[in-house]
Amino acid sequence: MDRRDGVQDRPGGDGFDVVLVAEPAFVTEADEAIALAGGRLLATIGWDDAGAVADASPGQPVLVVEAEGVSDDVLAAGLPLVRELAEARGLHVVAVLGRAQIDLVAEALMGPGAQLLCEPSLAERVAAIAVAGQASGETMLADGWREGEAERLKKLNEEVARIAEVLARLAKRGEGGGGDEVGDRHLSFGFAPPATEVDPAAIRQTIRGRRMRDGFFGENLFEDPAWDMLLDLYASYLEGGRVSVSSLCIAAAVAPTTALRWIGKMTELHLFERQPDPADRRRAFMALSPRAVKAMGGYVAATRRAGVPIA
Repeated sequence: MDRRDGVQDRPGGDGFDVVLVAEPAFVTEADEAIALAGGRLLATIGWDDAGAVADASPGQPVLVVEAEGVSDDVLAAGLPLVRELAEARGLHVVAVLGRAQIDLVAEALMGPGAQLLCEPSLAERVAAIAVAGQASGETMLADGWREGEAERLKKLNEEVARIAEVLARLAKRGEGGGGDEVGDRHLSFGFAPPATEVDPAAIRQTIRGRRMRDGFFGENLFEDPAWDMLLDLYASYLEGGRVSVSSLCIAAAVAPTTALRWIGKMTELHLFERQPDPADRRRAFMALSPRAVKAMGGYVAATRRAGVPIA
């Protein structure tokens, strides 16, 4: 185990345990975020010694992974060790990464119990670590500022869950939802799946129109990442193309960390599927699930019959 100079354990006291995997240049900022979140740093492991993570992780610590500044080859060797430990022991992971590392880190770590932060602020780091600590069943925060940050992220996650649940209900259209509000509304209008092929150009035009709107009103006013990603994946499905995680983050038209959070939620709800790249194990593609394809087809059919544009 490689314990870096200047980073000490914090024995005793309240809080939750954390094991940090980081290169020396990124230890200080991570250590500050861990401390502000109320965590106790058990150990710091260098990426060249990632195999020691299991030995340094007794109990149920949060694993904080700093991928920035690390080469792809080193990450490709170390990330599977982190994932295997997290999956085997049900540990929560907070991974900090750069934009160029989205595909590599997402392929290895994206899933339940993992938060992926792309070039985050200190506040975003603190909030993510605090939420992971709380989810690990330990005491989380000690002062009002930290509580405010955690509450902000909690509300955001609740809103993500609410909207994603609506999308999940939409995906049940035509499946005999048994009292589902959205499904019942769909059946009452009698919209059937489209009889003819959908033109992917029409979907691309919708996406283009949404981005033009942002140009006039600002990029943050009409944020709707779930729908933007659904449109992009549906167009790619119709075109027979494939979409990487990093490309999907761009299509979401929000900050990469927010996009990654949505991708994780939509995957958990079985609206998105992750498909490994057979030519490169370090990369994965995202695609619509069969029920999401069915829901999108039903929606397009509905707009056609109603004579309204795809929104």
